[in-house]
Amino acid sequence: MRPHSPSRPSADQAALDRRVALLAAYADNHSAFLTVNRDTEYFEIAEVDGFVAYRRSGRTRVQFGGVVAAPDRQAPLLEAFLADARSAGERTLAVQLTPADLPLFGRSGYRINQLGSSYALELSRYSLAGKHFVPLRNKISRARRAGVQVAEVGVDRPATADLTAQLAALDRQWLRSKGSHELAFMIGERSGPADRYRRLFVAERDGQVLGYISFSPVPGTRPGWLHDLTRRHPDAPPGVMELIVSDAVGRMRHRAEPGWLHFGFTPFVGLDQRHRVAGGSPAVDHVVGLLARRGGKLYPAADQVAYKLKWRPHLIQPDYLAFHGRPSVGAVARLLRLTRVI
Repeated sequence: MRPHSPSRPSADQAALDRRVALLAAYADNHSAFLTVNRDTEYFEIAEVDGFVAYRRSGRTRVQFGGVVAAPDRQAPLLEAFLADARSAGERTLAVQLTPADLPLFGRSGYRINQLGSSYALELSRYSLAGKHFVPLRNKISRARRAGVQVAEVGVDRPATADLTAQLAALDRQWLRSKGSHELAFMIGERSGPADRYRRLFVAERDGQVLGYISFSPVPGTRPGWLHDLTRRHPDAPPGVMELIVSDAVGRMRHRAEPGWLHFGFTPFVGLDQRHRVAGGSPAVDHVVGLLARRGGKLYPAADQVAYKLKWRPHLIQPDYLAFHGRPSVGAVARLLRLTRVI
């Protein structure tokens, strides 16, 4: 993970760069870069080169992703984190764990339940050929015929004051239209010091920004980019977001970049008995299952997963939620409020 525009770092920038370097060395989670979001707290100990990223909700520490450290140093760092939380009278839970995280967290006393699924596309196998992709190809062609053009900011066009103002206005408009239905904590950001590691593709027509997608770097065994923050103008023609993805993937493939485009995590989808973990909480399974069946008004999971599945991803894997000790209804509610699922 190299910044696009190196500069003399401030103390905060140096701390960010150090954490990004740790992610590159040790993380194996498609959403690991989200741990450098603003307002994230970090637990570290002198004996281990690594960190645990979390946020607080009441007396609960909500950890994001696995432990970022060398494999043989993850257990002592996690145990130190748990001991520190106990001494402060706080509970701990973890979200967006991958299957590879489960042995460590299981041995440390966590009860683990599936929360949703994540989706990824292998760039070397990417193609829009075939009858399955006819609707997708038509949407992309429609956007092109409407005069929409895609540019990578900082590569194809500069980040001008006018562009910055349009992006900020689009953010405000989008969030007003969505209410609170955007995952906080488990989704990326635009603007801030970490932007120099991200990539931003914008769709424009006649100088007007119609939408954008930011891509965050993904380390680990399936390196590549995370299809992260998205915004679409209400007046944008159909196919604008699909056109951005198509052009971005085309550029990634042309440059022979690392192998995967990750569409990220969606809660309450892909739930399957095969993904259940021994010792998981039946109560948490019940709540998650209820939200999967009846929670469409709270969080639009079905729309999200339909968008991801239209690309026919090559990998679908479960993501997990883990409580240290016995889960409580209050802790589940705090998690859902912290992440803005409710």
